Amino acid sequence: MATSDPIAEIIGDYRGFAAMQRDRLLARGIDIAPYPLSHLAVRVADWDLYVHQRTLLEGHARANRENVWNGRPISLIVLAEPLDVLDGTPVSNIELIPPVHQRVYRMGLEHLGVVVGDEFDEFSRVHRAALTGRQFQSAAVDPVYVLFEDFTHVKFYRRSFFDVVEDAEGASRASPTSTTGCRSGWSPPPARTRSRADPRLLEGNETARRASRAPSQSQPRTRPCHASRDPRAARTPPGPP
Repeated sequence: MATSDPIAEIIGDYRGFAAMQRDRLLARGIDIAPYPLSHLAVRVADWDLYVHQRTLLEGHARANRENVWNGRPISLIVLAEPLDVLDGTPVSNIELIPPVHQRVYRMGLEHLGVVVGDEFDEFSRVHRAALTGRQFQSAAVDPVYVLFEDFTHVKFYRRSFFDVVEDAEGASRASPTSTTGCRSGWSPPPARTRSRADPRLLEGNETARRASRAPSQSQPRTRPCHASRDPRAARTPPGPP
C-alpha cells in the first residue's frame, strides 16, 4: 500500500519534477548524476499561499532561514529528513518564494539546484553552448543556469547558497528550539502582479519573450533576519537566488 508523502502534498511531485529536469539536461548533453543537489525551489502566486506553505513546511523542518530578497522574504527551509529524489540522491533544502517582482516565472516547482563544486569553472566552459546564462547574485553566489520553454530552470552552483547563507549568518543566530529559525518580520504591500492566461505563470514588468531570452539583471538585496525590518534598508549579501 502506498504511503503518503507530506512534502509532495505541499509542493507537488518533486520526484517527477527532478527526473524531468534531469532528462531534459541529458538531452542537452549535461549529466547531473555525479553531483549533489542543493535545493528545490517553489514559487507561489500570492502572499497567503506563501504563509500557508511556509507554515506547513516548517512542520517538517529543523530551520527556516528566512531572508529578504528583492523586497520580499524568501524562506530557506532545511528539512528534518532529506527527500529522496533521482534514485537515492538526497535533498534537504527547499527554497519557498512568494510573488514575483520583475519578470515571468513558473508557479509551483520552478527550479532544481545542483552543486558542481570545484569543477564549476570547467563545467561552465564545457557546457557553455547548452547553458542559457549566468546570474551574479552576490560575491559568493553566481550560478549558471538552463532555462526551459516552460519557464522552469536548473541552476548550477559552485557551492550551495544554503551553505553560503548559513556561513554568513552564523548557525548560532537560529533558535535551537524552534523550526522557524529567524523570520524577517516583513508584511506584503498591495498586490501589483497580474495573472497571465496560463494560471501557472505570473507576469511582472517584462514580457515572456524577453524573459526566455535573457536572465534577470536585478542585483541581490538581502539581509540577515536580525537586522532592520524595513526591506528597503536591505544591504547585506549574500542571499538566495
